[in-house]
Amino acid sequence: MAKGMREIKRQIRSVQNMKQITKAMEMVAAAKLRKAQQRAEAARPYEEKIREMVAHIAAVQSDVSHPMLQKRPVKKTGYLVITSDRGLAGGFNANLIRKTLQVIEERHKSKDEYTLLVVGRKGRDYFRRRNFPVLEEITGLSDTPMFSDIKDLASTAVNDFANGSFDEIHIIYNRFVNAIVQVPTLKQLLPLEDIQAERGSNDYDYEPSAEDVLGVLLPKYAETLIYSALLESKASEFGAKMTAMGSASKNATNLINSLTLTYNRARQAAITQEITEIVAGANSQV
Repeated sequence: MAKGMREIKRQIRSVQNMKQITKAMEMVAAAKLRKAQQRAEAARPYEEKIREMVAHIAAVQSDVSHPMLQKRPVKKTGYLVITSDRGLAGGFNANLIRKTLQVIEERHKSKDEYTLLVVGRKGRDYFRRRNFPVLEEITGLSDTPMFSDIKDLASTAVNDFANGSFDEIHIIYNRFVNAIVQVPTLKQLLPLEDIQAERGSNDYDYEPSAEDVLGVLLPKYAETLIYSALLESKASEFGAKMTAMGSASKNATNLINSLTLTYNRARQAAITQEITEIVAGANSQV
C-alpha cells in the first residue's frame, strides 16, 4: 500500500509540473495571438486598396487585359499550403492537411496534374514522406513574419503562372475567425477571376497607361493575398495553441483532482488498516 501511495504522489507531482508548462505555453500563445491578430487586421486595408485599384481598372478600361486575369484550360494546378513549423496546436495542421488531401482527391487523378508549394515544417514533412510533388518549401518563419520572408515563394508562384507552368494556383490555409475557431480554407489565387467593380463617377488618369499600371499592380496584389493568408494562418496557429494548451491545463487539473482523491482514499484505507492491526494486537494481549 505504501508503495502504491508513493507512486500516486509521484504521478501527482509529474502532472503538476506538466500543468505549469501547459499554463505557461497558453499564456505565451495568448500574447502572441494578440500581436498576430493585430498584424492580420493591419494588412487588410492595404490589400483592399490594391484590390480596389485593380478592380477599377479592370471594370472601367474594358480594352485592358492581362494574363493573370484570363482563365485558360487547366492542365496543371499549384497549391500553396500554409502549415506551421511546430505542433502542440490541436488539430491546426491535421485539419489543414486533411482539407488538402480532400481537394487533391476530388480534383486530380494523377500526381502529374498538380504541384505543392508548402510553408511550414509540418506540412513539408508530411507531404515529402508520402512522395507528394513538392516544388517549393519555406520553413523556420518567425512568429512575426515579414513580407520579405515569403516574397521569393510568392514571386515563384506568380511567375510560374505567368509562364504557363501552372494554369491555376490556389491557397490552402487556416482562416482566423477567433481563438477557438480556425477554418481550413481553399482560395483561388490565380487567375484573379473575382475582381469586380461598379462603374462610378470617379475616374483616374493612368500614366504611362492603364495596362502598364495593371501589369505592376496584379503581381503585387497576388503577393499581398499570399502574405495576408500567412498572417491569418499565424493568428490561427496561436489561437489553436492557446486553446489546446488551455484544454491541456484543464485536463491536468482534473487528473490531479482524481489522483488526489485516489491518494486520500488509499491513505485513509492505510490508516484504517493500521488502527485495525493495533486494536487486534491489543486484544490479543488481553
